[in-house]
Amino acid sequence: MIFTVPPNYPGMDRKVYPGFLQHTGFVAMNPERHAASHWDYYQSLLRGDEDDAEAHRRFYDEYNAVLDMDADYYLETIHVVFLDFCLAEGTWDVSCERVRTQDIKTTALFTIEGELDDISGDGQTYAAQDLCTGIPAKDKRHFTAESAATTAFSPAAAGAPSSIRSCATSSSSTTRRRRW
Repeated sequence: MIFTVPPNYPGMDRKVYPGFLQHTGFVAMNPERHAASHWDYYQSLLRGDEDDAEAHRRFYDEYNAVLDMDADYYLETIHVVFLDFCLAEGTWDVSCERVRTQDIKTTALFTIEGELDDISGDGQTYAAQDLCTGIPAKDKRHFTAESAATTAFSPAAAGAPSSIRSCATSSSSTTRRRRW
């Protein structure tokens, strides 16, 4: 999975997890859905349904936007997140400082999932609700977009109700980001 950037390319000799492999992995998780989506796109073009075709283009412009990822960063992420579960276990250190999710207290938390998401499993983002014990329940929200394949772009794209979208994008003092 880790390759060296070849000569004649910026970053030559750097070790990376290539973007084309990331993209291939994304598509390989659900090739039937992608094939059907492209067929539907073609049919939209034939019908002259520009709105539907544009929605397809917007989605795939984002979905296809991948870059080579630094090998050390990628391997550390696999180790920290998927092998040792450091955040969930309370053992993740960043710049020699322990990440303490229970110390997050002055922000709101909004988690969102797609019911049919092929990248993150059911409950994966909701787990943050339990990890962030310092945030009062009144400042926590969760939304699962039914029949949605991915919700990586925005609450609005996922079909979240406007009340939840405004909670997620509010600039009030209770939703300011805090570095942790």
